[in-house]
Amino acid sequence: MYARTLHAVIEKRIGSGKAIIVTGPRQVGKTTLLTSILGSRPYLFLNGDDPTTRELLTEPDTEQIRAILGTHSRVFIDEAQRIKGIGLTMKIITDQFRKVQLFASGSSSFDLANEINEPLTGRKWEYRLFPISWEEFEQHHGFVSSQQQLENRLVYGFYPDVLNSRGDEIMVLRNLVSSYLYRDLLIYGDIKKPESLDKLIRALAFQVGSEVNFTELGQLTGLDGKTVSRYIEILEKGYVIFRLGSFSRNLRNEIKTNNKIYFFDNGVRNMIIGNFDPFGSRPDKGALWENFLVSERFKQIAYKQSLARMYFWRTKQQQEVDWVEDTGGRITGFEFKWSSHGKVRLPVTFTKNYDAKSKVIDRTNFREFVIIQ
Repeated sequence: MYARTLHAVIEKRIGSGKAIIVTGPRQVGKTTLLTSILGSRPYLFLNGDDPTTRELLTEPDTEQIRAILGTHSRVFIDEAQRIKGIGLTMKIITDQFRKVQLFASGSSSFDLANEINEPLTGRKWEYRLFPISWEEFEQHHGFVSSQQQLENRLVYGFYPDVLNSRGDEIMVLRNLVSSYLYRDLLIYGDIKKPESLDKLIRALAFQVGSEVNFTELGQLTGLDGKTVSRYIEILEKGYVIFRLGSFSRNLRNEIKTNNKIYFFDNGVRNMIIGNFDPFGSRPDKGALWENFLVSERFKQIAYKQSLARMYFWRTKQQQEVDWVEDTGGRITGFEFKWSSHGKVRLPVTFTKNYDAKSKVIDRTNFREFVIIQ
């Protein structure tokens, strides 16, 4: 089992009088993480996938909740988004049963966010769990072994079951994408045209690291611009992709409104396009490398609770910076290269106007980017 960065973070919150909620994609280890935190001490496990549990926890009153909880001081509600009105139920537990530490997990943010945000305002600690991070992978396998596996990880990604199924990665990813990711999208996203969603996901997978144009995507998929926008939002809530906005402050020729799209996991992206060719022979090496770096930095900023804001930068003249971080007004730009041959510099227009630090990230120094100390 991979030790997770969030384990120590969450442990510090136990006993704070607030619910602890972990969300994230299916199959990233949310249940495993919370059960490892709960340890060997007795706790009540309530599974939102179980029909009887859903019925019991759907709008119960205080006395019914008291009967359900019994003498347990720790309660874990798994797949909480499956339970109607779970936010109000969790509010009653948090407010009325002060000696109970409540834990909950959710595999999609479609219903769970709407259910819990208002009832649990000021009553929760919420964390997002992603596929295994490079830091967690390296801590488990060691520095040398991890470096040896880098190219494989750029192709197959970091889902726990993928890492634990050597030689069977493609089958695991096929089941993951078809049985879990798409299922959540279709159920919770109210998708009217699943075939158009499939075309959109494929189009986005081929455009990793590129700016996306909703009009062009609509032409490719047969969807109008508003539907493309809604479907992309659904893909974000389903933890398949995330957007990176453009950085702009004061230059007239900067791109101000576009977005880039990245996948949370390279393996999922490659399953969507149906390509698991070895990394060294791929024409999309640059896209895979960039998606890996961006998704890993995204995980680190979330796990380490950094206040950094994340962007890319480009001008109409095609000057570009792959990744921009604004940390308390201090601007740093990063350029991504698999192999740096010769001197690579960020555009002077960017570094001079923003008094920005600059850094080129390649395979020789990527650890300093994907592991925030």
